Amino acid sequence: MKTRIFKILVLLLCLGLFSPAALHAEEPPEAPVVEGFRSDERPLPRFVSLRSNKVYVRAGPALRYPIKWVYKREGMPVEIVQEFENWRKVKGFDNEDGWIHQSLLSGERTVLIKEAEDLVPMREGFSQDARMVARLESQVVAGIDKCAGQWCRIEAGGYRGWVERNFLWGIYEDENLN
Repeated sequence: MKTRIFKILVLLLCLGLFSPAALHAEEPPEAPVVEGFRSDERPLPRFVSLRSNKVYVRAGPALRYPIKWVYKREGMPVEIVQEFENWRKVKGFDNEDGWIHQSLLSGERTVLIKEAEDLVPMREGFSQDARMVARLESQVVAGIDKCAGQWCRIEAGGYRGWVERNFLWGIYEDENLN
């Protein structure tokens, strides 16, 4: 039995898989730095929108990874949560995530109307008392112009007006947009 263990140790030494110095190492070596993450200096996370009406979301940051699903809605807001070279890991309003090539993303800001019990009112001014301009269904994608406090001015379906921020997905609670 001892001879067999000795032969295995000799074989491992010859193959370079085992070194006597490794038995006495005090600290493991530092993990290698993975190059490619944080491709640019813009903040993470951040919101962007889809540039096309057919965007493949992949399981990883390359074409070799399988497609998880396909977005079929140009302008849909998504949140970039990670970067790797030309790929962006995004999270959608449903909290699902995946990787999209940066060429399929736009810096144009949009928002999505969240699920609500009733249609969401769009108003002329940023007040509950302001005249109603339109009522928006959930899942409507709208361009966003600016925000003032808890109200944001958006444009959807040819209408422009103010909507309460809590009805919108695609802008952070404390984000200023002018």
